[in-house]
Amino acid sequence: LVGHSYAGMVITGVADALLARGPGHLKQLVYVDAMVPLPGEGWGQGHPPDVVQARRALAKANDNALPPPDPKDVGLADDDRAWLLRRQVPHPFGMYRVPLHFDGERWARVPRTFVDCNAPAYVTIDAMRKRVREQAGWRIVELPTGHCPMVSEPAALVALLLGLLVIYMVLAAQF
Repeated sequence: LVGHSYAGMVITGVADALLARGPGHLKQLVYVDAMVPLPGEGWGQGHPPDVVQARRALAKANDNALPPPDPKDVGLADDDRAWLLRRQVPHPFGMYRVPLHFDGERWARVPRTFVDCNAPAYVTIDAMRKRVREQAGWRIVELPTGHCPMVSEPAALVALLLGLLVIYMVLAAQF
């Protein structure tokens, strides 16, 4: 199960629901430059206070929606920037502080990979980069591109995801 950016919250919730059904429903989680919540944490809790304040003000001024960032802020330029500008929509803001409750011990037993897109690094993911390096059980893969690798480096992202699948299959065959 793969999630990018805010969808790290989504895949964590989905993983919890699948894992509650019993073993065998989920083999691996991949967080692509994504939020990695702790149990009971909301989307915005890992952000620095200045980012939280700025995002709240933006959402308040935009009918409780967060305007998308300029693609140049996540490392995109020229045609890639123009392509994303045509497709971006505001992000509903209601979930910014709503806590996600899940069984952290059960979640920690699933193989987890964090894809660190750090060229340039998107500032709102910095706390997650630190978190996955401090928590046990993470595989960390650096992808030298910006926050939207599906736009800037789609072939590299697909190769990385397929490589993770192969690693999982090899490891699973050994047990």
